[in-house]
Amino acid sequence: MFKPIYSVLLALTVLSGCATVPEEKKDERDPLQSFNRPIYDFNMDVLDAYILRPAAVGYLAVTPAPVRAGIVNFTTNIAAPIDAVNAGLQGKPGDMGVNVARFLINSTVGVLGIFDVASNFGLKHQDEDFGQTLGVWGLGDGAYVMLPAMGPSTVRNVAGDLVDNLVLPEIALSTPQTLVLFALRAVEARASLMAQESLLRESLDPYVFMKDIYFQRQLYELYDGNPPMEEEEMDFDEDFLENL
Repeated sequence: MFKPIYSVLLALTVLSGCATVPEEKKDERDPLQSFNRPIYDFNMDVLDAYILRPAAVGYLAVTPAPVRAGIVNFTTNIAAPIDAVNAGLQGKPGDMGVNVARFLINSTVGVLGIFDVASNFGLKHQDEDFGQTLGVWGLGDGAYVMLPAMGPSTVRNVAGDLVDNLVLPEIALSTPQTLVLFALRAVEARASLMAQESLLRESLDPYVFMKDIYFQRQLYELYDGNPPMEEEEMDFDEDFLENL
């Protein structure tokens, strides 16, 4: 449903100038950098500055912490079946069972997932998606891509998101319900980053900083929080990494 909008935005960014990337700034992970940077600028200078950040500021001002927690719990719970399916596909039967149990408990006792009752029983959320599943199966990241309004991704994760969106129960939602769910997730995610946005603003190259953070997060999730340390770990803020 968003393809027409994306097509217009993509056309505008192309016409606005896909400059050649200087040799010293080329990154093998980012062969589309000359295309991605204008989209990043549009996301940050237009969408975030005039829509998403003001919405997040207003959301924080009028939404009490317990209500925010309920929103996070609800949106996390509705994706639990997706987490469970992907855990199974990754050969993690224990995590699959945890996510199934969480969904059943929180959807009933937790009042449609508004309350995270399952965590009180030691059933911690196991976040999985089909992009991670493809990674576990040995598929590489593919090219880094900056999506209009959606932010950083990779070819692998774009494909993974398309598959995840075909899994129940989200497919059972009507279009207005899906849009509301998407908006809640976007505003809450942006609100969670308010305290860390100075890290991005003060970096030498915010585009590169966000890209490096994104790949660190992908590695962190692929290895369930224990990535192999082949080189010195970059000192990123953990909250920024979790909420990107």
